[in-house]
Amino acid sequence: MDLRKRRWILWILLALVFLLVNVYRLSSAVLADRLMAGFDVSGAQLGTLHASFFYVYALLQLPAGVLVDRIGPRRTVTAGCLLLSLGAIGFAASTGFYTGFLTRALIGVGGSVVFVSIMRFCVSWYRADEYATMSGLTVAIVGLGGILAATPLAVATDAIGWRPVIFGLGLSGLCLSAGVYLFVRDDPPEPLYEDENEKSVPSTAKRQITYRKRVARVLAHPRTWLVGTILFCTTGTVTTLLGLWGVPFVVQTYDVSVTTASQYTLLGSVGLLVGPPAIGWLSDRLGRRTELLVAGSGAYILAFLVLASPGRQPLALVAVAYFSIGLLTGAFTLGYPVIKEQFSVQTSGLSTATVNCAGFTGAAAFPTLMGAALDAYWTGETVGGTRVYTDVGYQIAFAIAAVAALVALLCSVILHRTSDGGNPEPTRSSPAGSESE
Repeated sequence: MDLRKRRWILWILLALVFLLVNVYRLSSAVLADRLMAGFDVSGAQLGTLHASFFYVYALLQLPAGVLVDRIGPRRTVTAGCLLLSLGAIGFAASTGFYTGFLTRALIGVGGSVVFVSIMRFCVSWYRADEYATMSGLTVAIVGLGGILAATPLAVATDAIGWRPVIFGLGLSGLCLSAGVYLFVRDDPPEPLYEDENEKSVPSTAKRQITYRKRVARVLAHPRTWLVGTILFCTTGTVTTLLGLWGVPFVVQTYDVSVTTASQYTLLGSVGLLVGPPAIGWLSDRLGRRTELLVAGSGAYILAFLVLASPGRQPLALVAVAYFSIGLLTGAFTLGYPVIKEQFSVQTSGLSTATVNCAGFTGAAAFPTLMGAALDAYWTGETVGGTRVYTDVGYQIAFAIAAVAALVALLCSVILHRTSDGGNPEPTRSSPAGSESE
């Protein structure tokens, strides 16, 4: 089979694992009322249960980057998929808050290595001027996972219950783990393009450079912190909206069913499916990064301000806001090629993992933070075991997200102003070991 066709088959197999990760991570919005009732928890506790995935996901990003740079995507994803599947099976069997917290955290342990591994796979199998597009396509899987975790998950849960659904997903993950191990390969068996020397295996001397030095080099780069802050603010807020509080907000504010409300988070996930690959493709074609980051950040603030505005906005406007928030996530995906272009191929997994760590630290922090804001405006009423919050509570929670979006805008502007001519010219990754030693 032609290698250019084969790489897509391998990417799709890895993407299926990432799809499973994102169904788990975004499922709490649809399952919120059932989890609240089943585990008898408050809004803040539900946020913590939801965030347990993200706590370990964020904590393990640096080790994941080191691991994938050392043993390759194939073995890393195989092990990760096995762990997250066992965690899902355990979560389906959990009856208490603490066992639920621990088993969902195990899902996060397994899921933590998947995105970084796919990005490392793309470094080996795709050209550098395809990398922003591939980053966007990979992040679009988050949107597809969100679509499946919205109305389809609600319908399936209504039909057979949430525990059998999660258990079935766990079994499918075990099959995917075997498929990755059998078919995926870390590198193409022969060059895919003329400049293959740029992706050559590093010399023995270069191999002796310690990972501690690589970590220090990545952490010392100013762009690492700027991109990391952008991802902290935006990954945290979009994940919290689409993965946790987006459905309860529509249910309680507009008095609709969970299945109906899930259609709004589904719209956000459609935006997340379309935005990253479209904006990544545009960035590769224009050779621009930071202008799109700035524009996307500004529009992202406006979308959250719609949700934070006093009064009940028309549902049509809420739908536009949800879709826009998902769509504009594509602009923040450009942070990955911005960072990747600063370091050699051999450090690509580590550099991606570092900024991804910041993103998922935000995804762990914002659910609890926004949940605490909601708890401050609890009406004292519960419906089916689920706490009911006031409109003001949701407005304050979304105002927190809008402030985070403002921080992302400020960092995007600084990133743009400190770039050479506004942007790095997208070029092939630096030759192995080309960083100053």
